[in-house]
Amino acid sequence: MGFGLLLVLFPQLTREGFSLLVYGNTASIAAFDPKAVEYISLVHAVLGAVMVGWGTALLLVVRGPFASGAMEGWHIVAVSVAVWFVPDTLFSWWSGFWQNAVLNLVFVILFTIPLAASYKTFRAAPT
Repeated sequence: MGFGLLLVLFPQLTREGFSLLVYGNTASIAAFDPKAVEYISLVHAVLGAVMVGWGTALLLVVRGPFASGAMEGWHIVAVSVAVWFVPDTLFSWWSGFWQNAVLNLVFVILFTIPLAASYKTFRAAPT
């Protein structure tokens, strides 16, 4: 959720960060047409807001059914991560923005470690 808030609250830092990630320097996006820069800022803010919303939903699931040991909680987290990761990463690779695919890989690892570690516990729990 913190990354999502960063995208919403710090548009210049966000543009510079993605410019560095994609173009290798912090100034490339700022050199675009001003209307394009405005639109990129809007897209970053909308993306950030969606991330905050998804993060809030995941937090509620993790503190509720996941914490209670309900397999449904584990599935909600795992499936939502997969549904985000697969199309986002495939489109990133396909469109030539491999850097975003690598960033996605970092985030999916952060989700996968606790999911993999908890899987046997959830499978062993009585239904």
